[in-house]
Amino acid sequence: MKVTSAAQAAADPRPWLAHYPPAVPPVIDQAKVGTLADLISHAVTTYAARPAFESFGKAISFAEVGKAARAFTAWLQARGFKKGDRIALMMPNILANPAAIFGTLLGGYTVVNVNPLYTARELTHQLNDSGARVLVVIENFAHVVEEARPNLKLDQIVLATAGDLMGFKGAIVNFVARRIKKVVKPFNLPGAVPLKTILAGPSTMAPVVVLPEDVAFLQYTGGTTGVAKGATLTHHNVASNVEQCALWLGWGLEPPLGRSDYQHVMVTALPLYHIFALTCCCMFMLRIGAKGLLIANPRDIAGFIKILKTSRFTLFSGVNTLYNALANHPEIENVDFSELRFAVAGGMATQAVVAKRWREVTGRPIVEGYGLSETSPVASANRPDIAEFTGTIGYPLPSTDFAIRDADGNDVPMGGPGEVCIRGPQVMRGYWQRPDETAKVMTPDGYFRSGDIGVLLPDGQIKIVDRMKDMVLVSGFNVYPNEVEDVLAGHPGVLESAVIGLPDEHSGEAVTAFVVKRDASLTAEELRSFCKDNLTGYKVPKQIIFRDSLPKTNVGKVLRRALREEITAKV
Repeated sequence: MKVTSAAQAAADPRPWLAHYPPAVPPVIDQAKVGTLADLISHAVTTYAARPAFESFGKAISFAEVGKAARAFTAWLQARGFKKGDRIALMMPNILANPAAIFGTLLGGYTVVNVNPLYTARELTHQLNDSGARVLVVIENFAHVVEEARPNLKLDQIVLATAGDLMGFKGAIVNFVARRIKKVVKPFNLPGAVPLKTILAGPSTMAPVVVLPEDVAFLQYTGGTTGVAKGATLTHHNVASNVEQCALWLGWGLEPPLGRSDYQHVMVTALPLYHIFALTCCCMFMLRIGAKGLLIANPRDIAGFIKILKTSRFTLFSGVNTLYNALANHPEIENVDFSELRFAVAGGMATQAVVAKRWREVTGRPIVEGYGLSETSPVASANRPDIAEFTGTIGYPLPSTDFAIRDADGNDVPMGGPGEVCIRGPQVMRGYWQRPDETAKVMTPDGYFRSGDIGVLLPDGQIKIVDRMKDMVLVSGFNVYPNEVEDVLAGHPGVLESAVIGLPDEHSGEAVTAFVVKRDASLTAEELRSFCKDNLTGYKVPKQIIFRDSLPKTNVGKVLRRALREEITAKV
């Protein structure tokens, strides 16, 4: 890589361009950015005979998922649902999920992705806020829909199962799930239609003109910081991000010489209802004709590793907590990583100690990227050819500008911390029916205010310091939880941790650490002493609370807010 001086960087508002790989242009070709409907139609035709997705050991081809998708579109059309209507999908990573996503998009409808673990209250908010007319829910969580139904305004409920699109094997999967009452609880949803019947129905759909500015997804966000809001993502937003990812990562995905039949396989443990997996593990994989290895329950680490031991894969995606759990499981040593090209991480900060352990186990570094639901999501990423974990979020992608600004909206000096602001074709249209909330995060010159604190390094890489709302203020000094958590992770007796600030009468706030032990003999005194050796005094946790586990989102992102609310509720 070229070396950029601070003076050069100050003169160039986009110093990252000097460090782009030769094969990557500074901007995307807008002529290649169509709609997601175009992307889907091209993939299911071009790669028709290839396996597209695999779940529970059963694979379906691109042609098969395309036929199922068209059948779903045809069913929606036959029942009078119009282009632009919102269709909510509440499923984990099962074969029926991408079929329903594609069918919704092909028909010009809008996908509302719903976390299957939502409570009735959360589900009611999201469905009513989005105005969803149809809900497709896996039967495992249908009892939640039954509870919420009196407060919902749905026209139709569709019931999916883990075994849909799996043929006879699917019947076995469903039989086992239904025998275990903890997996499928009793429910009563009269009038619900089986998704299996729909996907096996007529696949002749009426022609639909899908435009780039049509809304593809209402991607709800804000669950870790407040009331969930729907990020309005158009076909152009997400298709642009797919093209950006293809340029940034695609040059590192060439098949071996003489292997025109070579197919990449993405381990898809992150749920497809999460924007990271949706774009990077689903839509981008369509773009390159790769197969998605769907993991329905990534929290079952032993079961996950069992799948990895019997599967071929070339690409991996995850978040810090997932990589940590996998890398420290004793059976991970028996997984074959010989074909792994690269492993990408996002969603939360990747800790250096986790990245180091992953590199030791797999022989490949973690390629960290950065983005949000509001940016479709990828805004920046490390180069895929890095030899070691960098600790940064890499460079802005083609056609993407970053600015580091202070509270007044002014650019801060090079290397100074400020709010990360992002501008590019992947940035959302705004929050669904919330112009006031949209105005809070969009600047007059078109940048999205991320709420993250970062610094721009001289070579154009970005380093995230922390979330603005999570920053702890100790006697006027800023303490960034990520920094303290990184130090805690370096202690061999710590499995994982979360740091928050709690009210303190002397310092305003006090650093408080919640720790899950790896070594049962670990004491708070020992850990605090370790921190004193690695942190300045005001950053050392005043209180260390040991826990058996930490609250997390279904993606594995630690919910600092939940810990803060738990403690303050007791005061």
